[in-house]
Amino acid sequence: MGAVPAPARPHRQWWRDAVIYQVYPRSFADSDGDGIGDLHGVLERLGALVELGVDAVWLSPFYPSPQIDAGYDVEDHRGVDPLLGDLATFDRLVGAAHEAGLRVIVDLVPNHTSDRHEWFRAALADGPGSEARRRYLFRPGRGPDGSLPPNDWQSVFGGPAWTRVPADPTHGDAAAAEWYLHLFAPQQPDLDWTDPVVRAEFESILRWWLDRGVDGFRIDVAHGLAKDPEMPDLAGRYETAGLAQLGHPHWDRDEVHDVYRSWRRVIDDYPGDRVFVAEAYLADPGRLARYVRPDELHTAFNFRFLMAPWNAADLRRAIDDTLSSHGAVGAPATWVLSNHDVVRTATRYGGGPTGRRRARAAALMMLALPGSAYLYQGEELGLPEVLDLADDVRQDPTFRRTGGAEPGRDGCRVPLPWRAGRPAYGFSPTGATWLPQPPDWDPLCRDQQRDDPDSTLSLYRAALRARPRLGAPGVVPSLEWVEIAPEVL
Repeated sequence: MGAVPAPARPHRQWWRDAVIYQVYPRSFADSDGDGIGDLHGVLERLGALVELGVDAVWLSPFYPSPQIDAGYDVEDHRGVDPLLGDLATFDRLVGAAHEAGLRVIVDLVPNHTSDRHEWFRAALADGPGSEARRRYLFRPGRGPDGSLPPNDWQSVFGGPAWTRVPADPTHGDAAAAEWYLHLFAPQQPDLDWTDPVVRAEFESILRWWLDRGVDGFRIDVAHGLAKDPEMPDLAGRYETAGLAQLGHPHWDRDEVHDVYRSWRRVIDDYPGDRVFVAEAYLADPGRLARYVRPDELHTAFNFRFLMAPWNAADLRRAIDDTLSSHGAVGAPATWVLSNHDVVRTATRYGGGPTGRRRARAAALMMLALPGSAYLYQGEELGLPEVLDLADDVRQDPTFRRTGGAEPGRDGCRVPLPWRAGRPAYGFSPTGATWLPQPPDWDPLCRDQQRDDPDSTLSLYRAALRARPRLGAPGVVPSLEWVEIAPEVL
């Protein structure tokens, strides 16, 4: 467990200007031919990440899970799903990454669990008023028979955010049947973070993975743990998805910061500059900066930058506001253009040759900004969104819960192309893939781009080689705009 220490980096906390590569394990590399990427596949391909020039790897969830939401419905926070490997493979992966000079960040999913988690099974079995139910957000329904949801909150994936538990005769009449909150799929019940058992369990989970040698955590739905205890109706005043609005009853509530102050005390007990990065969808850069105050989290994704349109004024405003707000609390900005939840950059910026050119320009801009940066796997290959997936192969619960009105996120999760002319482009030895790959990806394969000086992969490698020269060790880098024209950065 954690036998190989994380690589040393003198003079400066590594996470302040690191480039972190997001690995979505099921789509990165499949070592056993079942069509699903796995941890051994990541281990075998670490050399590609070293060659790219990144500083760390972020692993999306690999925990035991029914895979209703591609692993973000966690059944056991202290294990590895057999689809993806085992703990021994995870330990080898961490050791090999450290030997190669890469740090390892793992995903932490604290807002909800799987409905197959032992806690939720106990909550269903023990009934209303039980200690087990207090770990989740169970509430009585509205109406004379309790048949209406407790409020009008909607799931991010579409449909109501409440599911009713069938009445159990041993626990009362039908009107006593309760509803539980799930801001995502019904199979992902939300935890109640006012419960001390929940708080203690996640501090224990943090220590368990830190003891195994991980270098930090990406916190899923970091802005969602606290809910207004009154649970008022949204009544059209707030959006369910997108960047959180001020005063929202279940996004970005002040109470969440107490959780992160306690987590910071846990991680600070460990040597080696361990780090947190928050997934917090916030519109207000001042509100986002509260998550990265000196006694809370270290970094937070900048979704305002990611969501800015291809417009010089909007991008500049997002950059300036971020640097100003983060500088006020002494935290670095964390830049990101893509991840497993959003349309790929080349497509989002217009698609085709125009989108590719814009994505390349945006990558150079992002990597030149002061702070840290996150790259999503395939971004360095210029992969586009796969828009023509057949309905019967889509797996994102968003697609199903909206009746197909929302395509979901499968298009950015298609397995990576490694080698042209090979089954599954080298992703899998058998040619199996959990999502189908387009037939025209040969030119985008890593082996085709590796020695092409004009390829997107070569552009990323060159930018990452140049990046350390932008700031001297131990000196906080600054940014100054060259005034040319309003439509130019």
